[in-house]
Amino acid sequence: MNTPHTLIAALLSGLAAMVVSAPALAQTQNQKPADDQVVVPQVERRDLTPPRYPSNDFEVGAFVGTYATQNFGSSLVYGLRLGYAITEDFFVQGVYGSTQVSDDNFRQILPGGVFPTNSEQLSYYNLSVGYNVLPGEVFIGANRALPSAMYLIAGVGSTDFAGQSRQTFNVGLGARVFLKDSLSMQVDVRDHIFSLDVLGQSESTQNLELTLGFSFFF
Repeated sequence: MNTPHTLIAALLSGLAAMVVSAPALAQTQNQKPADDQVVVPQVERRDLTPPRYPSNDFEVGAFVGTYATQNFGSSLVYGLRLGYAITEDFFVQGVYGSTQVSDDNFRQILPGGVFPTNSEQLSYYNLSVGYNVLPGEVFIGANRALPSAMYLIAGVGSTDFAGQSRQTFNVGLGARVFLKDSLSMQVDVRDHIFSLDVLGQSESTQNLELTLGFSFFF
């Protein structure tokens, strides 16, 4: 026969077992498989190829302006440009230009002039490296802005003039305005430095060039 003390001890032992097992049971019930997904997508995945956008790193253009040949005055010059943007700051550019140089000023003093005819063709080509120093914008009115850049440029090439072919260094600066993503207008000032022996003595000449041109980028 169970005594009251025995019944109380059994009751307390049962309550203690329930208290210990309740958290473990709750944790077991709350645990779910790690890969249990509530919503299973029904959309079939496709492999997509991203589009290729043009980089517009290559440049081709034309220019016209004035070329001041030392000792012979200024004349119309025109030519072509071909360039490539290495980075956003640096670019390389190849240029070919041509002009007709007149010796009319000398014919007023020398009956035969300096050249066999009244004018001689001067042509040049060079390869230069440019650096964009002031990228920015040009504002047209109150509601329109066009990207622009000022740049420094220098290079080396050759000049053919009066039967002579001379190594030529060129240095200058310019400003470019982008009318569209693939079209720009630019003003360019350069000094072409080469030695020349036309007047009986070889001398280093400074020949300034001012041009206006348009370039297409692709």
